[in-house]
Amino acid sequence: MSDAFRKAIANKLPKIPATRAPWAEDDEDHDELEELEEEEGDDLSELHAALPPPSKYGSTDLTPLSASAFFAQALEVTPASSSITFRVYLTPPKVVDEKDKETYLICHHGAGASGLSFAALAKYITSISGGELGILSFDCRGHGKTKAIDSSETDLCLHTLQNDLIGLIEHVFPNPKESPSLLLMGHSMGAAPILSSAPLLQKKGYTIPGVIVLDVVEGTAIEALPLMKSILAQRPDSFRSVIDAIHWHLSSNTLRDTEAARVSVPSTIIPDPEDSGGGANTPGGRQVWRTDLLATEPYWEEWYKGLSRRFLEAKCARMLVLAGQERLDKELMVGQMQGKFQLEVMPDTGHYLHEDNPSSLASTIVQFWRRNTRVLVLPPKIGQPGVPGMGISVRPNSNNNNVVKRVGEE
Repeated sequence: MSDAFRKAIANKLPKIPATRAPWAEDDEDHDELEELEEEEGDDLSELHAALPPPSKYGSTDLTPLSASAFFAQALEVTPASSSITFRVYLTPPKVVDEKDKETYLICHHGAGASGLSFAALAKYITSISGGELGILSFDCRGHGKTKAIDSSETDLCLHTLQNDLIGLIEHVFPNPKESPSLLLMGHSMGAAPILSSAPLLQKKGYTIPGVIVLDVVEGTAIEALPLMKSILAQRPDSFRSVIDAIHWHLSSNTLRDTEAARVSVPSTIIPDPEDSGGGANTPGGRQVWRTDLLATEPYWEEWYKGLSRRFLEAKCARMLVLAGQERLDKELMVGQMQGKFQLEVMPDTGHYLHEDNPSSLASTIVQFWRRNTRVLVLPPKIGQPGVPGMGISVRPNSNNNNVVKRVGEE
């Protein structure tokens, strides 16, 4: 394994505390649409008052940012027959042409992160697409502000993650025939449920034009599993404050974009319940990790085993985005040489490439979406008269092959 990949894995998984902290706050009614400005504004004002000034870490402002600057809405969603209430962040698409079917980018984060790890990316996608590509990002079980009413919070097996994703989609988009197109994207651990869910959603009648995998390859991920425990042991158990946690993520090069860190890091930590100084009740006090990653050890291998095969077998367009080309395993190398998927490499980024360079990735995703969901009408061939209705229409089909027909032909 290369040193670059070891560092990437090290940047992914933080050390956890000896005991998992309880919920930092209680949310109210399920399935209720909330405006983020109302929900988070008061909490953040109290948080800012309790935290040390940004000058503690130099001139850079590290105070947390509200998600309201990145998403239009927040939802509390409890799918039918589920004991989990998911925190969902949503920006609906803007309808420009009634002939075009709406599309949502469904984002599944990696282990230890949260739905807000896609916040900066969501802002750029909305800007670059003119608001035409909607965004839905959520905290999976055991992460962020998603809550469980039983002890299933640490059950992160692939089957459970898959059922959670499908249940959430069926709840938000109950009618497959009327549902928008769903572009599925998963980072690291999140790649496993989106690749497993795609064919099942297609069987149910949902339109899945493409799948996007961010910085995870089966071969190198499984090779790194023996290092996971030692990597966890090298991480800090706690932080003096939320700003201290943001500073650590940036100074350790875990995250490289300050804005992305300011909105995503606060959702990965909670007040320490054992802090005698009042950390359990004071947002600005001692903080510990939200997610008990060590408890998910039994599921690490199944997240990545068979990942390359499921990716190459997806009956839709496929795109793999990596921070380094050397991370391709043999199966994906062969598939890439055969042109089975689009490969993008983002230099000067770490494992959290969607936070390190969100603007560049947003441009790549919007191009991928337009290429695989829109009808491209080309001008007539050279030498042909410009007869109305005579052009070339390129439509993507379910097998990821372009069906080319001349407009007006039967």
